Amino acid sequence: MSKTINGFSKLTKEDKIQWIAAHMFTNSEDAIVVLKQYWNTDKKLQKLHDDFVENTLSNYYLPFSVVPNVLINDKIYTVPMVIEESSVVAAASLTSKFWSKRGGFKAEVISTTKVGQVHFMFLGDKAALQNYFVKKKESLISSTESITKNMRKRGGGIIDIELRDKTSDLPNYYQLHITFETVDSMGANFINTCLETIAAAFKREDIQIIMSILSNYVPDCLVRAEVSCKVEDLYKENATEYAQKFLTAVKIAQIEPYRAVTHNKGVMNGIDAVVLATGNDFRAVEAGVHAYASKSGKYKSLTDCSIENGIFKFWIEVPLALGTVGGLTTLHPLSKFSLEMMQHPTAQELMKIVAVIGLAQNFAALKALTTKGIQHGHMKMHLTNIIKQLGASEFETVLLNNYFKDKSISHIAVREAYEQLKLTGDFGCAQSPSEEKE
Repeated sequence: MSKTINGFSKLTKEDKIQWIAAHMFTNSEDAIVVLKQYWNTDKKLQKLHDDFVENTLSNYYLPFSVVPNVLINDKIYTVPMVIEESSVVAAASLTSKFWSKRGGFKAEVISTTKVGQVHFMFLGDKAALQNYFVKKKESLISSTESITKNMRKRGGGIIDIELRDKTSDLPNYYQLHITFETVDSMGANFINTCLETIAAAFKREDIQIIMSILSNYVPDCLVRAEVSCKVEDLYKENATEYAQKFLTAVKIAQIEPYRAVTHNKGVMNGIDAVVLATGNDFRAVEAGVHAYASKSGKYKSLTDCSIENGIFKFWIEVPLALGTVGGLTTLHPLSKFSLEMMQHPTAQELMKIVAVIGLAQNFAALKALTTKGIQHGHMKMHLTNIIKQLGASEFETVLLNNYFKDKSISHIAVREAYEQLKLTGDFGCAQSPSEEKE
């Protein structure tokens, strides 16, 4: 059924849909219905979405949720999250409420420097290249004046340019390593335009420019967030024991990469969801964060923990290159809404908020893991999704939710309970049908 096509991007949206439906699906009418049911009824708004990327056929919806009661540096925020995983928002909300009663989160931006590089090859004398760079450095910066003018007015611009010798890693390879301050914008387009201008000004016959591109590794665009309380305030029962288990769980993620990856995935559950909601680039953030987690040469936990003099402390240091102006931040209606809901944060303030949600998410996961286990809360949240997949009625949904209040939840158990309910009108037994098997 599948076939190739030339000039697909030149077709109208309607023709693209018709071609896809006719050549990729056995029931073309159903395929068209699925695509069109997610179109926005506001044609202007739909056109805005269509223009974000090429070959748009429809919209792919994800839940837009909020986490209230996020107390950061004595200021309350309601934080937006865009994510499909059922337990994430609930976990972040519970954690935020928990810490709001214990002084809240403290956060600070450590640095905001971003990086771009001009990669080039040079076969000549290294000293001659160094002399050429020293003579050209000021003119390289001045070549970007028209580009950096507005950024400089806001307090940003080019911080410095370095010549780096990388010939020990790759023969004849050098780079111009350029640092930037982009204030409230993420600055990708600004940085790349500056880099290409600098490369053109630096190039000569014996210098081969390979590429000019920003780096998503931003170890000097760093934010720290933390929480702390007395150990006895951490849990209702056996607080000292649970605090020690929590600490040990973090230490395991510091030394065991298999655990650290999943540990940090939990952090990114929170970070990515807020980054998406605010129209920032979550792929860039993911790449930079995971590189930072590997900066020692071994992949480690992004969070750390201590217990000293009866005080429990939990913190994160994470690189986040974010913006609150430019790109989708003001173009996408819900991104704009998200920033307004958070009282129009600066880029630095947004860095703090995002880091806090990442920390909150990790705290929730570790608390569950070291107490009742991760599946206890996760599967209760997942129960709703399982019931929907089974096609239960509203009345059946109420019965199933009540039935599983005090029972183990799995897809098999819910399906068997649903089948029993359909067959007999009740569950016919005191325990979940699959509990004996599991």
